[in-house]
Amino acid sequence: MRNRVSVTIDQLIGDDRAGLGLSIVAGRSGLARTISVPRIQKPGLALTGYTEQLHRDRLLVIGGTEIEYLSNVTTAQMRVGVDTVIASAPACIVVTRNLPAPDVLLQACEANDVPLLATELASSEFIARVTSYLQTQMAPSTSVHGVLMDVLGIGILLLGKSGIGKSEIALDLVTRGHRLVADDIVNIRQRSSNLVYGSGSGIIRHHMEIRGLGIINIKDLFGISSVREAKKIELVIELAEWDENEEYDRLGLDDQFYNVLGVNIPMLRLPVRPGRTMATIIEVAARNQLLKLQGHHSARDFQKQLNRAIAEARPNSYDIDLIE
Repeated sequence: MRNRVSVTIDQLIGDDRAGLGLSIVAGRSGLARTISVPRIQKPGLALTGYTEQLHRDRLLVIGGTEIEYLSNVTTAQMRVGVDTVIASAPACIVVTRNLPAPDVLLQACEANDVPLLATELASSEFIARVTSYLQTQMAPSTSVHGVLMDVLGIGILLLGKSGIGKSEIALDLVTRGHRLVADDIVNIRQRSSNLVYGSGSGIIRHHMEIRGLGIINIKDLFGISSVREAKKIELVIELAEWDENEEYDRLGLDDQFYNVLGVNIPMLRLPVRPGRTMATIIEVAARNQLLKLQGHHSARDFQKQLNRAIAEARPNSYDIDLIE
């Protein structure tokens, strides 16, 4: 299921990861308002009564230039500007550098339940941080049942039916020095048109379920270096029970892809059977993917060498009469 998330003003203020340092100045009753678009806007000509550039449900930033303008116009002109801004129904208004907001703006925000916030950050720094935060939070997202590992720097998503051994293979990889990102539920967000990142889900982050052993905390057992919060997904491996009647790829010439949130990710289908050391095979798959990212496709390189050897081994010229 594909989701697109809105961010409430209350969430924006309370999430320390954003690093925005926001405090509430007025309009506390409007903290349930939502930001539905990650683009930030500044009032600009709206302070003179021009409304065309303003859009609903966006975060609006007021900096030193706007405060200075409002401080040097008549009260009537100030009311026109403030009323125009409030009429555009912004999600909230943020005054940067902790500048004092005019009383007219304070009263208007309070009367219309528009949160008025303050930050000590300069406008440029605040806009950069809040834009990055909103883009991350509001990116298209989904979740899948699987395990996400960081193996040799390659984000590998393990898929397969319940009981196939995904968690046990992941645990084996952790003991070899690789890092767990998520077990059981992998939350996936699209960062750009061709990049998706996976992370753990809520309180089960850093935990793993091993049948017969129970729930274990990988971070506590193996240390902070054994886990990571998020990882770009670069390879999907589907684990399937070995079926003697099924044909499996033995050459690796044809690339397969797994589509998630509209992004095609390279995919392998690996059969699982007793005696196969899956952790080793997955390590090799990660190394092979690293080679592919550098432009070296082992299977295709081998095919070229084989074709060249066959061509060189053929007779170049024979006497047709002798052959006959």
